[in-house]
Amino acid sequence: MSYKQLTEAERYQIYGFKAAGYSQQMIAEELGRSPSTISRELARNAGLRGYRPKQAQQLSDERRRQANKYRKVDEQAMAWIETLLNQDLSPEQISGYLARHRRLKLSHETIYRYIYWDQAAGGILYLRLRHVPKGYRKRYGSYQSRGQIVDRISIEQRPAVVDRKNRLGDWEGDTIIGKGRKSALLTLVERKSLYTVIVILTSRSATELADKLIRTMNQFKAVFKTLTVDNGKEFADHKAIAKYLEAKIYFAHPYSSWERGINENTNGLIRQYLPKGTDFNELGEEDIQNVMDKLNNRPRKTRNYKTPNELFLGQSVDLLAA
Repeated sequence: MSYKQLTEAERYQIYGFKAAGYSQQMIAEELGRSPSTISRELARNAGLRGYRPKQAQQLSDERRRQANKYRKVDEQAMAWIETLLNQDLSPEQISGYLARHRRLKLSHETIYRYIYWDQAAGGILYLRLRHVPKGYRKRYGSYQSRGQIVDRISIEQRPAVVDRKNRLGDWEGDTIIGKGRKSALLTLVERKSLYTVIVILTSRSATELADKLIRTMNQFKAVFKTLTVDNGKEFADHKAIAKYLEAKIYFAHPYSSWERGINENTNGLIRQYLPKGTDFNELGEEDIQNVMDKLNNRPRKTRNYKTPNELFLGQSVDLLAA
């Protein structure tokens, strides 16, 4: 069943029913619409003074004008994108899902653009992103140079042996931000073994990150050949890290978290123990070591149920031991 855009008349009806105390379910039944359509309308097109039909129509018209710049994002595609976002799919996953199940080819970049346009028009789709971005900048062959990390080496120059994951020493790195953005964790994952290292950071300073990364990973210097990270400014001191650990550091493309998929997945596992809202400044080294032990002693299906400790350190733990 195809999606049909709400009309201005229906928006006035929604306003009237809402003022009369009708629930979203009741409004949907009165209009012959799905409850999700009514919920989406109220969430996207409400202003500071609540839901008003004239303003809602103006916001909708503006969103449609912006989306028309990319003809593939029609009303049906918008509805699908919003539905999948509300199920916590990322733009990349949405792109793949639509291609496979609806034969609609939309790049993740196009989906991001639609989300940002929705945000500019007062919508809230951007809040469904796993990592709420600070904004999208047009790119014509290269990313805006203002504030760009100096002398960064693109992942495109990374040797092919890293992709094969058949040697120890190729790592992925990232940071996890704590409560109030006042604390952070540095997470490092070795690609072949999935061995994980977690370091507490008291700030997002590039100098602190470089210093703690060097001191922590110096013990693994012999198996620290490459490190692939995102474009966060906390990795701006990458040349110091590369020099002291005698390694090569590569930067993934912006908005391309799948290029560090192992690290992204590991951060999700860490969140099982340290959920969003955790103040990492309140944690001790013992707390962090406990999380590392949980992950590094966990059998991994993708590694024939061997643990990271077995593959990286040659150590095994009996998980059934008392």
